[in-house]
Order: sequence, then structure tokens, then C-alpha cells
Amino acid sequence: MVCDLGYPFLALIVKDGEFWGVFESNDYAKREEKHCYIDITQEHRDKLEELEKGFKIKEVFEGISWETTPLDIAKQISKSVAKRAVAAKVDGELWDLLRPLEANAQLEILDFESKEAQQVLWRSSALVLAEACQGYFGSVIVDVGLSKAGFYCDMTGPQQPGHGVSQTHYKPLEELVKQAVLEKQPFQRLVANRDELKEIFADNPYKQRIINEKMSHDSKAVVYRYAQAVEIWSEPLLPSSEKIAAFALLNNSASYFLGDAKNDSLQRIHGISFPDKKRMAEHKKLLEEAARRDHRKIGREQELFFFHELSPGSAFFLPHGTRIYNKLMQFIRGKYWEHGFEEVVTPNMFNTELWKQSGHWQNYQDNMFKLNVDQQEFALKPMNCPGHCLMFGMRSRSYRELPLRFADFGVLHRNEASGALAGLARVRRFQQDDAHIFCLQGQVKSEISLAFLMLRHVYEVFGFQFKLKLSTRPDNFVGDIEVWDQAEQQLQEALDEFGYPWELNPGDGAFYGPKIDIVICDALGRDQQCATIQLDFQLPKRFQLQVLGVDASGKPEQPVIIHRAVLGSLERMMAMLIEHYAGKWPFWLSPRQVIVVPTSNADHTHVEQVKQQIHKAGFYVDADVSGDTLNKKIRNAELAQYNFICVVGEQEQLHGCVNVRSRDDASAKGRGQMLKIGAFIDQLNQLNSISN
Repeated sequence: MVCDLGYPFLALIVKDGEFWGVFESNDYAKREEKHCYIDITQEHRDKLEELEKGFKIKEVFEGISWETTPLDIAKQISKSVAKRAVAAKVDGELWDLLRPLEANAQLEILDFESKEAQQVLWRSSALVLAEACQGYFGSVIVDVGLSKAGFYCDMTGPQQPGHGVSQTHYKPLEELVKQAVLEKQPFQRLVANRDELKEIFADNPYKQRIINEKMSHDSKAVVYRYAQAVEIWSEPLLPSSEKIAAFALLNNSASYFLGDAKNDSLQRIHGISFPDKKRMAEHKKLLEEAARRDHRKIGREQELFFFHELSPGSAFFLPHGTRIYNKLMQFIRGKYWEHGFEEVVTPNMFNTELWKQSGHWQNYQDNMFKLNVDQQEFALKPMNCPGHCLMFGMRSRSYRELPLRFADFGVLHRNEASGALAGLARVRRFQQDDAHIFCLQGQVKSEISLAFLMLRHVYEVFGFQFKLKLSTRPDNFVGDIEVWDQAEQQLQEALDEFGYPWELNPGDGAFYGPKIDIVICDALGRDQQCATIQLDFQLPKRFQLQVLGVDASGKPEQPVIIHRAVLGSLERMMAMLIEHYAGKWPFWLSPRQVIVVPTSNADHTHVEQVKQQIHKAGFYVDADVSGDTLNKKIRNAELAQYNFICVVGEQEQLHGCVNVRSRDDASAKGRGQMLKIGAFIDQLNQLNSISN
């Protein structure tokens, strides 16, 4: 590589988990297929030896600084690498494939398997969609961005009065995008100052407001242009639209400018794209399966819950749904007993002075339900921690009482935007398996380890895989660095001893303490965050909490609070479990465990006796004494997902048996197993103990 920086240029390329080296020297030596021997400085030789400890140096590439791009290097590796390349990383920073390399760097070529590359392709697709919408509707493009999986475009309504976006518009928009892909139109990266941006967006009042409010007079921003569409974006895009091989629009909805209901109402279109059609076909199959498992659909079919316009965002749990809800709480209460938690009950409503003391009022009041009582302002609690601090501080505490573990299933209310409500997954009224552990700094590691054990058992029972991420001290942290360092060290040691793989997420902790995020993977492979373990050094300080007798000096010590939840919101967890199991509940959690189905000649009195025996043993049991045929009754029970169907006729009554058909025993092929009623109940007891 010829380099005009005055010193050799060094870059490294990652491909398939191995590093591809890029070295420059004035004197080239021989090359071999897997290794290269070149005359480099001792400093670079040391670097090469360091790299070879963990990676194979496979090839040498030539280029010119401020001219050679990551895509040039990708082409030198192979045509297939260049074809799959979506973006690059230079010294860990996302980089456009066509942006020249500037100095010594570590280079990584990213294909669509990388999450970051997926976001590059989706951001690019969002700008292509913006161009299509701008031309088709004549709308002002307000914002484009990433959704959980895919992208969106926010715009003003179509120019035709009374005409909103609908599914009839999807096909013509997709055709416009398809044409743009065939034309291989480029994405252009520009750096503009505040005045230039105001000129670029002269006809867009929404961008003008953002520029005026967010940018200082001497600041600059990166913008990308695609045809007539322009967007402010610091992250890279594709070289051109050519790599958007498959594109589809998914749905549309209303949104608000800057997410504030007080601002203008906008039209939002969601989409998804892939670098090949095969991935799109797989994704559509996944969407079909997700629709089949949708918790709102199954909740309605199984009569688990419903919502009503007179109480938006608050679920009505029907008897069968309440059975699941209560069973989840019972399950967690069993874990609390094992792990030494004390369950408490706290008020639902507090004077706002509490929230001001805790700091929530300053940062969270817009999400709280407020009311006036005796000419004083109160609010429904959105979280339990301040109330638990009042409990801890009600009297003097000795170090011998620590760790003190408070658990609370109290009802919480959060004023979520109406557009954000989504079945049980996003509600305004909910309960959590919320707990706060008050402990000394030296007890943090052991408490985190105990939390891991509880978390692992709970998720194993549900069949969830999970990932762990440690988020460390952010730039705006509060407190002593020494305390943070000690706490982070204890969290790392606890994670290492737990034995599960974990990732470091530097600088992403809360300002008041480091945290561990737990992300679970459901049956559809979707990542969902429910559990959290959060250290808090600030709430104890705000509430002046103290522990006595820690050392001989008698000087009180401030405890640490560990915020901890395993299920998180019970409502959200129930939504996830409905979709995870697709409505086929495991026996211990099932709201429909057994149904007794009589034959045409059965004695209905005996049927009721069998039902009562199973009921008294502690199981949910029904009986179908309708006038339907036996086959029809069995089919109805199968559709309702009963775990066991007990057919009862003359022969069963004569021998004191039931003919048992198990939902989960495919090998039976409709043939039942004759069991004494007592033996059947023993079998149910064994199944019911799985959660324990």
C-alpha cells in the first residue's frame, strides 16, 4: 500500500471470524497463500506478532490513504465478500463502504449477518421509501428511522383532502422502490453546517424546528441525499440502492411529531427489506407464524382477557386469564420463599413530595397519573422503589438485618401514549414481580449471584434462552468513581462465576448505578427484555438511608439498593408466554387442565362425581355435557387446548377408571389410556410439580 501520511498504513479486515491483514512497506517481500513476509519496522513486527497470537494474517492488500475505500479492500479479498458487504467498521466506528480510509486503522467488513449492517440496510431503505412517498403522495417527509425489525417513514398526510395512507397504496410504493433498485441510485454523504441545513430543508418546517432547537450555530451534521429525499443522519448508509434486493411494506399507523400528542398528527408507514429474496420469504413466514401466535388473537379465542374503551390500556382478565396471572404470582412467591424475600404491600397513591424527593418528578411526571386530593397534588405510583425506601427508613437499621429483600406485586400505573398501547405488551395498569434488595457494598456480588440462580430456574421452567449484558458507568454518572469501580468489579465477578456468556456494554449504565440487562429469546427467535438487575447508589442518598454498626467506629453507612425483576410486568410476560407457547399451555400453568367428556350412554351423575374428584385434588376441570356427539366434544376440547381429555362411559364407571387422552402425546393417535382415577390424579400431581 502506498501511503501519503509519512508512515506505513496498517489496516485489518475481519472475514468469517479471522483477521485479514493490510500492511505497507517500501520493500515488498515474497507472498504466500496464507502468510506474507514483508520488510516492516520493528514496531509493526511487534504488532504483527501480537495479532498472530489470536488471528491468522492471510493476505496483503495495497491502497492509498484518503483514496482507498473499505469496498476497494473487500473487492481485493474476493468478489463474494464485496457483493455481501453492507458497511464497514474503522477502529470500531461504523463507516460507509465508499468513504476513504484516512489513517492507520482496524477495518472490519460487515455483511447482513451483523446487526449493525442490518440497520445500515434498513436506514437506507427508509430513505428510499421517503423518496417514493414524497413523489407519490406529495407529502412532507418529517422523519425516517429504525423500528424493532425494519424501518419507518413519518410524513404529513397525502395532499388529497380526506385521503389517508392505506394498504391500497403499498403496491404502487413498492413498485417505485423496485424501480429505484434497478436504477442503482446512489446515496450521497454530505457534511453541512447549520445555515446550510436550513437552506437544504427550507421547505420543511419540521426539520427547521429540529435544526433551530437541537443545533448550535457552529455545529455541523452529516446528511444523506437519495434522489430528492434528504435526511440528517450520523450513521452510514449503503453505496446505492442496488443491495436492497427485497422490499415490502408491512403496515401503517398514525404518529405524532417528536412523539408528542400535542404536536401535529402524522402518517407512519413501516417496512422491511433484505439483501436477497430468500430472506424476505423466510421473514414473511415468520410474520405469518407471529400472526398465528399473536397474544391478542389467542387471548380472545381462549377468553383470557379483553380491553374496553372505557379504560384504555388496562386489561380485563377473565376467569381463565386470571388463573394464569395468579399462577405466575404463585410461582414467583415460591421463589421468594426459597431465596429469603419478604413480600410487602405499599400504597398506590403518594403525595408528589415523595416523587420530588426520589427524583422521578423531575424526569418522569409526564408519564404519571396525577390527581388533586385535599388541595394537594398526588400521583398514582409508576414504580415501587420510593415506597420501599420509606419502609426501610421507618426506623434505625442494623447491619445484621442486611441484606433486606422487599418484594412487591403492587399495582402500577404509567401514562403511556395511546398510540403506544399494544395489547398486554404495553399497558397503563400493570403489576411486576418487583423487588428491592438493601445491602452493603460488600454484599453486592453474593446478592447478584443469588439473583442469577433464581432467574435461571424461572427461565428454564418457561423454556427461555437468555443473554446477559453488563452496562457500565456513563459519562453523566453521579457518585465516587471508586464506588462505581468496586461495584462493576463485583458484577463482573458474579457474571464470570455464573458461567453464562455475557457482553460488555460500556457507558450504557444508568447515571445512578451499573446494571445487568437480561434479554430472553422466545420460540420465534425474537429477543425480548424482561428481567433487570440495577444497582442504585443515589436513592439511598436521597432518602438518607443508613445502616448502623458496620464497624467499630459506630459511623453509619449508606446501603446500596439492587432493583431486581425476573418476569418484569406480569401483563407483558403473559403476552410473551401466550405467543411462546402458541396457546398450548404447559400443564402447571394451563387454565384448562382437564375436561371430562361423557359418552352417549354415560351417567351424568357419575360424570359430575369424576369432575369433583379432580377438582378437589386442586386442578382446573370442566365437563362437556352438551348434546354434541362424542367426536365433536373431543374435537372442541382439542381446539380449546385442554391438556387432558377424560372420556367416561359405562365401562369406565364400572371399573372406576377414566379413558385419558393427552394433548401432548402424539404417539397415542387418538387412543386413550385407561387409568384408575386415583392413579390419574397422582400423574397430575407429578406434572404440577414441574414448576417447583
